[in-house]
Order: sequence, then structure tokens, then C-alpha cells
Amino acid sequence: MIVGLEAGETNISLSNLDKLAVALGTSFVTLVSDPEAQSQRLDELLWKGRRKESRGVLLGFVPATHEAQLWFWSLAAGERYQAEPDPPGWHEMIFVVSGSLTLELEAETMVVPAGQYAIYSSAQTYAYRNDADTPVAFVRNVVA
Repeated sequence: MIVGLEAGETNISLSNLDKLAVALGTSFVTLVSDPEAQSQRLDELLWKGRRKESRGVLLGFVPATHEAQLWFWSLAAGERYQAEPDPPGWHEMIFVVSGSLTLELEAETMVVPAGQYAIYSSAQTYAYRNDADTPVAFVRNVVA
């Protein structure tokens, strides 16, 4: 896996990055951010799909009880991101900028069109899916 990561041929799951940060005694944001950065604005590409239009960019963070993160995501037509559950107490707030996002939660699947949002506990198995023929773009806030 490490060889694949170094070659840029595979992605590490965001959940595994979070687990690695905990094992190292640091936070997810500290692990992935530039140690010289003075701003809470990161703009770091941390996930990419099979197509160049699919990506997850951590835009920035603010202190919270544990942590708060601001992301910009996009998924190309037919792309899907499968997430692992976050620890108890974590939540996500999704706002769809363009397209239509299908959000798969353990208890339900919902379609969130452009201009709408969803708020849910991310301490469950969930996935983002783009069933449309055009890309979907959304802002994702992760709060603990």
C-alpha cells in the first residue's frame, strides 16, 4: 500500500489517515497540513477518484470541541466515495453547489439537489454517489 501511495497509484482512506493521526498522537489536520503554514486555510487535495473531476479538497479548519473541517468535493458522473464511520459525536453538513448528490446513510438514501443541504451523524457507514450524467460539486463541513 505504501508503494502505491508513494507512486500516486492508490488513495489511503480518510478514515485510515485519521486513525494514523491518532496513533501518532496528533490530529488529522496536523498530519495532512504544511507545518510551516500560518493560516487555517489549507487547500489540500486529500482524495481523488478515477476521473480528474472527482476530488476531495480540505479547504481549512477551525478549533471545535475536537475539530472542524471545511472541504470542497466534486464527483464525476458515475463516481462513488465510500466512507468509514467516524468516531461517535462527529457530524457532517453537506451543501450541494451544483448537480445532484446521492447520500447513502445506514438508515436511508437521499438525493440532495443543488442549493439544498443535509446534516447527519458521520459516526455510521455512509457514501457519496453521483448518479447523474454531469459532475456534482458540494461543500462538506466535518465537526466533532
